Amino acid sequence: MSTALIWHERLMWHDTGQLFGPAGEHHWFEPYPHLESTDGKRRIKNLIDASGLAESLQILSPQPVTRDQVMSVHTAEHWEHIAALSAQSRGGEGTVNSTTTPVPPGGLDNFLLSAGAAVTAVNQVMESQVSNAYALCRPPGHHAQTERVMGFCYFNNAAIAARHAQKQFNIERIAFVDIDVHHGNGAEEIFANDSSVLTISIHQDRHFPRDTGGVVTAADGFNNNLNIPLPPASGTAVYRLAFEEVVLPALEVFKPQLIFIPCGFDASGHDPLGRMLLNSEDFRWMTKLLMGAAEKYCGGRLVLTHEGGYAPHLVPFLAHAVFEELAGVESPVKDPFLAALTSPWAAEILPHQRDMVAAAADSVALLQQ
Repeated sequence: MSTALIWHERLMWHDTGQLFGPAGEHHWFEPYPHLESTDGKRRIKNLIDASGLAESLQILSPQPVTRDQVMSVHTAEHWEHIAALSAQSRGGEGTVNSTTTPVPPGGLDNFLLSAGAAVTAVNQVMESQVSNAYALCRPPGHHAQTERVMGFCYFNNAAIAARHAQKQFNIERIAFVDIDVHHGNGAEEIFANDSSVLTISIHQDRHFPRDTGGVVTAADGFNNNLNIPLPPASGTAVYRLAFEEVVLPALEVFKPQLIFIPCGFDASGHDPLGRMLLNSEDFRWMTKLLMGAAEKYCGGRLVLTHEGGYAPHLVPFLAHAVFEELAGVESPVKDPFLAALTSPWAAEILPHQRDMVAAAADSVALLQQ
């Protein structure tokens, strides 16, 4: 058994343009390279190759998903809208947050291939070709809702792959543990009324999407959704507490047959789109804990989909630690930023951070109702 990396050079060709900024008036906004760029993702693959870790992985090419697979989680109107914009010679604006999520000319092909990477990962894991798989998806997908483009995401890659797992392999219980610094609102909305899917999102409180992702209460009516919103400047100790008090107990209750990790690296201490303090070793231990949960409940079946992470100098080292853990391989790579991001503040748990985790822990009881 081994680890699969689902990769295709075409995914690096997704064009996000030269205008990253808030939606609205741009009269005084000088065009700036989009933060969801090729750099960080390709550098992950480059480091894996340079370190020799690639020799311990099965590197596989994806096939694009079909219209029907997309429509297993999205509406026909969403599909038609994206397809129409993609067919334009200049592309066009998405349905919301259009400045940050433009549809490039011909972009539909890459959107389908990105979702296909997640489906390929599921096939490899469910057919016991590998123990676990990482889909290096681009564009990402975890913000895409049933009929909304949002936050660099067009189709929800992991959600499409989850529906595929249910239909193709008769999986009855699937858990999402979204570790991106931004709320995993897409899966939450798509599976809101689906008791077969548990969605867990650990993210920065009130960050993106704005004012979503609060702690779930009985009044919300979500029996299978847990949010763990953490205050800015949360680090190693706070995340460990959240895993111990919320994530692992929730998985114990739900006992999934397949686990997805929408894997964003934007909770690092250098990311421009987050305000958290994680380092490469934090992503390593989170991976290790979730691998342990997968072994306990679902025969090790674990699928990771690449989401955020916007510090191209650091992201390759964060991802490399994850791949080393997934494959059970040590490499000569040393994270040059680890010492600087291993700070006393990251080891602290302040009262307001502890209170937020405790509130999230209370919502685990809702899963038993």
